[in-house]
Amino acid sequence: WLKFTQRSVHDCAPPPPRAPPISAGRPASMPQNFGPTLEGDVERVLVGEDDLRKKCAELGALIARDYEGKTPVLVGVLSGAAVFMSDLIRCISIPAELDFIVVSSYGKGAVSGDLQFKKDVSIDLRGRHVLIIEDLIDTGRTLKAIGDLFSSRGAVSVEFCTLLDKKARRVVDVPIKYIGFECPDEFVIGYGIDYAERYRNLPYVAALKRSVYE
Repeated sequence: WLKFTQRSVHDCAPPPPRAPPISAGRPASMPQNFGPTLEGDVERVLVGEDDLRKKCAELGALIARDYEGKTPVLVGVLSGAAVFMSDLIRCISIPAELDFIVVSSYGKGAVSGDLQFKKDVSIDLRGRHVLIIEDLIDTGRTLKAIGDLFSSRGAVSVEFCTLLDKKARRVVDVPIKYIGFECPDEFVIGYGIDYAERYRNLPYVAALKRSVYE
């Protein structure tokens, strides 16, 4: 037997508007003391536009040399690596396939089983040479877990390329084959890297003023 209950007008009312989402990886309690302009929140420029162009050309030439005849799969980690990857791939002269992932990890160990994919790769990695492209590597936990997962899926090789390498925060040994710049232990923004989803569109890499996030 089906049991029906009478619903009031309030039961049929639309649900209240949802609160805006919190940026991934940013606790709601983190200060957001933004100034009136993006440039006004910059403490200092760490890597300028010319140096970024030169580094992309340098890395692109190395990748083309190392993967000649292999047609690698270049996997960008979104959203931070989007700008770097778009410039880098135009400096790679050999055939390559592109894919992207959106991933986060949970748990202190950050092993492959702890990964949560909002977007996974769409290319079958079995028998392929994979190059994972990141904007910044710090602890190395998540990146190593991604590499281990792709290897378990049958990739012939898995290598890493990062624009910035923040070694001061490293807790897991990750062999990085292609490194753009060593990164100081500062909060960096620009060239795809954000704080609370801001500053990605700055054309350079910069240190964020502490007054913005403290």
